[in-house]
Amino acid sequence: MTGHDLRQLLIDKWGHSYDIQVRRTQGKIFVQVMWKYLEQASFPLSEADYVAHLDQVAGYIDAWGAVSQVQTYIEKTRERPRLGKAVNVPIDLGERASEWLLEDF
Repeated sequence: MTGHDLRQLLIDKWGHSYDIQVRRTQGKIFVQVMWKYLEQASFPLSEADYVAHLDQVAGYIDAWGAVSQVQTYIEKTRERPRLGKAVNVPIDLGERASEWLLEDF
């Protein structure tokens, strides 16, 4: 998965280039689809910075072997990002969880 693939997934689902964050809470990792998006005037990143950020997040998703988890969750969820409420995509790392949970994001 590339940043471009991730962006297209978001646009196909919700019609906007939403911000994506990786969060670790309570020993679990989530990919969060935030409520801000590139097409907003107040979005804090330029398009180049946004694409670079998505490439980094997509790199993590790919390294975790979680591409199909993220794609399936986003395609099937009825949730949508809205002000103050992100869509949380849980990542199941299986037996390799301890390798990733030691790192800071």
